[in-house]
Parts: sequence; structure tokens; C-alpha cells
Amino acid sequence: MIIFNSNAFILQTENTSYIFRITKHDHLEHIYYGTKLADDISASDIETLAPKRTAQAGSTVVYDREDNLYCLDTMCFEWSGIGRGDYRFSPAEIKMPDGGFISDFIYESHSIKEGIIPMKELPTSHGAESECTSLEVLLRDKVCDVTLKLIYTVYKNTNCITRRVIIENNAAPLVIRRLLSLSLDMSNTGFSLVTFDGDWAREAHKHDRLLQYGIFVNESRTGASGNKHNPGFLLYENGTAEDHGRVYGFNLVYSGNHFGFAELSSHDLVRAGIGISPHCFEWTLGTGESFETPEAVMTFSGGGFNGLSRNFHSFVNNHIIPEAWQGKERPVLYNSWEPCFFKFNQSKLMRLARLSKKLGMELFVLDDGWFKGRNSDTAGLGDYAPNRRKFPRGLGKFARRIRSLGLEFGIWFEPEMVNENSDLFRAHPEYSVRRKGCEPALGRNQLVLDLCNPAVCDYIVEAVGRVLDETGASYVKWDMNRHISDFWSDHVPSQGEFFHRYILGLYDILRRIFKPRPHILLESCSSGSNRFDLGMLCFSPQIWASDNTDPAVRLSIQGGLSYLYPQSTMGAHVSDSPHQQTLRNTPLSTRYNTACFGCLGYEMDLRFLTPVEKSEIREQIAFYKKHRKTFQYGSFERLPVTGNRLKNKTAWLCRSEKEAVAGFFQTQAGSGEEPDILRVCGLENEALYSVTTHPQRLYISRFGGLVKHLLPVTLNPAGFILRTVNRHYALTDCVETYECRGSLLSSGIPLNNQFTGSYYNNKTRLLGDYGSSLYIIERM
Repeated sequence: MIIFNSNAFILQTENTSYIFRITKHDHLEHIYYGTKLADDISASDIETLAPKRTAQAGSTVVYDREDNLYCLDTMCFEWSGIGRGDYRFSPAEIKMPDGGFISDFIYESHSIKEGIIPMKELPTSHGAESECTSLEVLLRDKVCDVTLKLIYTVYKNTNCITRRVIIENNAAPLVIRRLLSLSLDMSNTGFSLVTFDGDWAREAHKHDRLLQYGIFVNESRTGASGNKHNPGFLLYENGTAEDHGRVYGFNLVYSGNHFGFAELSSHDLVRAGIGISPHCFEWTLGTGESFETPEAVMTFSGGGFNGLSRNFHSFVNNHIIPEAWQGKERPVLYNSWEPCFFKFNQSKLMRLARLSKKLGMELFVLDDGWFKGRNSDTAGLGDYAPNRRKFPRGLGKFARRIRSLGLEFGIWFEPEMVNENSDLFRAHPEYSVRRKGCEPALGRNQLVLDLCNPAVCDYIVEAVGRVLDETGASYVKWDMNRHISDFWSDHVPSQGEFFHRYILGLYDILRRIFKPRPHILLESCSSGSNRFDLGMLCFSPQIWASDNTDPAVRLSIQGGLSYLYPQSTMGAHVSDSPHQQTLRNTPLSTRYNTACFGCLGYEMDLRFLTPVEKSEIREQIAFYKKHRKTFQYGSFERLPVTGNRLKNKTAWLCRSEKEAVAGFFQTQAGSGEEPDILRVCGLENEALYSVTTHPQRLYISRFGGLVKHLLPVTLNPAGFILRTVNRHYALTDCVETYECRGSLLSSGIPLNNQFTGSYYNNKTRLLGDYGSSLYIIERM
């Protein structure tokens, strides 16, 4: 709901209020963003909430000679220009038509409408008129005939508000050097800043720091939203935890270079903003032309980080994901990459497919290596004709054989890249991104294709579309395995437009391929989550979270992503152990327990599984299918872990109307572990609930030489007998069963003791290093 009353705009969601007003000098002053206020809030109420200006601060510049208390540097705004006394970081840096950089945009008019205001080229959130309301505020520069449209869309049920900007030039040409999508000023109430950072195989790790004087920037300059710094960031007040406290969240519907910032000014005001990175950005706007920024998303929670995550998750599932895939359960897939790399033939793949079907998987994904010349990562990219040695009867025939087993067929592409050793590059070297007169740098032995070139876009659409139609694929993994360098194109008006036009080209390709084929499940990938963002999620309902499938690292990766994105968007696979990325050995149960808090897949060589491992995987998949709706679309929570003096425990929960599934994870075990407590809040206090451990297996080999203390005879732990036993038999880990009221679960129930080095029975939890358990919680 959006109300305009007494020169104030009041934006209301189910649980939040956002208020700003027009000042007497026609700027937009931010008043309030936080817990919902009354729907009938009055002008007097707003005046009470507004920051007071009763004394002039020293060393400030007065905006109007007749008003000594109106100093821009000490006020909170929705938008701020340059050159009129506000010395904080401006959301816009524009070389105006008069040749200067001064801008002073003031209110001219506004309009309110039900539903969204569509965008021309960029992806945007979506919603029915009953779900959202939009506000367009027109600002005009006081000197030049240049306007800004600030667009707000309020999604009531998800407590999210989106913002974006459209600049229109009706004067001489101007040059945009920076134009963010959102700028928000607030008083400092002891804020700390959270970002989600990393690199390949260690993406989205949560980092927080106290916001101090100056400016902190969260930026990507790689050409994509990036694995170094995810676009989303948070600001939280001191004392905030998962289930209590005040926290603000910001994100961007964009897949290219992004720029987010939080600034603490000398007057203890906080300014936050997000948008396209100004890195090497320069956009000339001629007379009569306009430019639109990507859509930014913001939300507030008074219920801690979990409350904020619920807002973001609901927004993504209902207003970002393509409508054809909203609420649709994702299949359990098998991916050929880690078990095969490039070394496979049709016979090997068919054997793996038959095994995956027997274990309960639903989709077979043919990863890299299927096309002409692709026997390593040094050749073939760009040539999407099937490799006839590997598929002598063609790829379409192979796909039909996969479907005859009762599996769906999926396929991998990396359409934005090209190898120099390829027919495409030999025929069209000009299709690649490169600076004239300079040998381009390689990444993973490949170059980037120039998506600013319409001919390149046409080639990708035709080549990918042809394979999809030939194979009848129902799933596509779309990869991008390098950062952009040597950024130059002959198809842009100026090189300062390259990065943004590249992303516009990508979005155009995705629309042209997948809009006519809405049944295809697209999973975006970029060496993991190098492009895990809301822009890609507008086309791709799920994204590969990381090339690292080690659950000990995945806990940090998926845990970090969970602050911003729902589990229905995270591709998560069970792989062989030791893991290819870390050489760490982890239990099969923990690999699964971590992956099931996402879109489950398996990426391991099924041919070498033992009979007992096959049985376990079959049981894992059956359990996942039974609880799939809860895992993928249940309300996700990061549970508090009591004690945790070693910082080695993590607990997650997915909650639906009828059930909840909790995961308890331990990384490196400590000696003399303190008692573990399972605490689940938000249940009905007097209702009765059952809590049961999901049974899982303990392999004999895990105990090594300790087995000699349990047997009447001494056996070699690495000998034939125990190796044979380990293939066919495993112990069942401790299964706990409780019946209790919701009030007890809210307080926390102690779990059975872990093994402490001196005693064992079937009631002892044997977690050890990288152990874990799942608990099913049901109302009785």
C-alpha cells in the first residue's frame, strides 16, 4: 500500500513502514524505515518522527540564503546530488549538459499505480496488481532539462520494496559516470555491516564488521556479479541475532559489475546504496534519450536475521523466479562431471544412467565434453556439434535412450566462451573480446565471446536452441568459467558501455532461448556461484552454489547464501570423498545431510559404490522425495547452537505447515564435547510434537583399529575380512526419539551425549569429525 498525505509518501507492507516527504525546498527527505506503524499515521506523527533541525552545525554549507538551518550534509534523503553542500557519497555522478558535475534534482510530480512498472531491457521482479503497488516520483534538475524518475514497488506480503531510477535527457548530451539504483539515509543506531565474500570454491562466506567513519564498498569488477563479493549486503543494529534484533537488507537484480556501499558520515548519518559499478563505466545520453538502472531490493526485519531471510526468500520465490517454476519441486539429478570429466563414451554414460535410475534419481545431466573436439578444456568451446566418436548415433538418439530408462535428460553448455582451437574461432576470431593490437589473456584456456555483437548473440541462440530441440532436453546447465579481461568491442558507441551492454546481450540471449521453452529448468553456473544473483534468477530458477562439494565448506557457502536466497535456488550435490577440491574425507551421511538443504543432486562414480553405500543412497533419495517440499520451499532458519565454544557446530531448519526437518552439523570434533541442545522456536507451546532422528549408517572402516577392542579376535583393520564387511554391512547411528510440547522445544531439548573417547553404546551419538544428523519434527 502506498499513501500520499500532507506531502509525505507512506509505503506500507505487512510488517514494515517506509516514509519520506517533500521538503519546503522540494527535496525528498527520508523519515522512517522500520517496524510497521499505524495505517492512519498523521502529518503530526510524521513531524514527530522527522529529524529535527533547530541548530546549524559548524562548517556546513547553507542550501538557501533565507534558511540557515537547511544544510544538505546534515539531512537524510532519498536521493542526493553533487555540488550543493552534501559531501557524502552521491548515488549519481553525471557530467551535465552544461559541462559541469553539479546536479540538484527536486520534486516535480508523482503517480501511484497498482502492479509493477515494466522495464525495457533489464529483468525485473513481477507480481499481480493485487500483490504490489508502484510509485513513480519525477525529479527535475534546477538548471538543466534533465529528469530522474525514482520508481518504488511495494510487495506487501514479502515485506520487500524495490527501487530503481530512470534518467531522461531533454538537453544537450550528458555523460553518466555513476548512477546507482538506490540511496537511503538513516541515523546511525550502532550499525554493523555484513557482506558475503570469497573466491572460487569458497564463495559467500559471511563477514561482518562495525560500521565506522568513512565508506565501505562491496564491489565486483570481474564483468559478473562475482564470487569475490555477492551483491547483497546487510546492516544490523548491535545485539541483533538470528531470531531478534533490527536488520536491513539490500540486493540487486543484476548480473554484471555491481557496487554497494555503506557510509558513516561525520554527523553520524548512515548512507547505503547499491547499483551498477562505476568501474570503467561511462554512458553518453543524447538529447531525447533515457537510461534505466537495474532494480534494487531492500527489506527490513525486527525479528533478526532469520526474519530478514524469510522476507528475501519469499520475495525471490514469488516475485523473481520465472512463473512457470514458482513452487515447482526440483528433480533429484545425476551429473556426469566429477565422475567422468572429459573421459567418457556412450556406454559408460548409459551404465551410470542405469545405476542412477536404480537409486531413485530423476534427471541425467550430460556435463562438459559432449561436443566436437572437446576432450580437454583447451579445445572445442563454441562448436556445439555432437562428438561423433562419443555419440556415433547422435546426441538426440542418446537423449531418447536416457528417457527410455525413465530419466529426464539435461545438458551442459558454456555459450559465452570460445577456445582458440575451435571452428568458430577459426572462422570468426572477431567474435571474441579482445583489444586491437594486443594478445588477449586466457582464463581456463578460453576467451570471452562479445555479447555486444548482435551476430554473436544470434549464433548462440541458434546453436543452443538447435541442440535443445534435437535432444528434447528438460534441463540446461549454463556455465561461465572465467572472468572478463581485455574488454573491448567494436559494437558499442564507447568502451565505457561495454560491461553493461554485455549483460544486456546476455539477458537478450536468455530470453530468446528460454521464453519459447518455459518447460526447461535452467541452472546457471559460473565456476560455482560466480554469478549467483537476482538477475540470473529471473531466468534460472536455481544456481550451482559452488564447485566445492565438500560439506565442511558447503556449510559456510550455503549458510552465507541463505541470508539472501532461498534453498530452492541452490544446486547442491553429493560427491565422492575424499573431495576433489579439498582432499578432505567426509561421511556419506554428512554429504547428503548438507546437500538436501538445497536442490539435491549426485555427482559421483556410481560404478564403484559398495552394496551398503548404494542402499544408503537409495534411502537418502527416498527420504528427500518424501520431504522435498519442506527442504526446497519450507521456511529456512539458522538455529542457535548452545555453547559451541569451539565454533564447530551449525544447525539449520526447514519448516512447513505440517513438519520441520533440522540438520545438526559438526566440523572438527573436540575432546570432551559439551552437551548439544536442539532448540526450535515458533511452535505452539501446548501442542505435542515428536522429534526423531533420521536413521543413517556408520561404516566399520571409520573406526579403524578401534574395532579390535570390540571383537574376540584381532583383525587387521585394512585386511580382507573387515574390508569385505565394510562393503556389505554398516552400523546404525544413534536414533533418538522424543515427545514433548512446543514450549520445551522452544527452550531447547538436550540431545544424547556424543562419544567422548571412553564409552560407547547404541545411545551414544558418534559424530566425530564432520558428523551430522537430521531430525524430523512433526505435530502429533
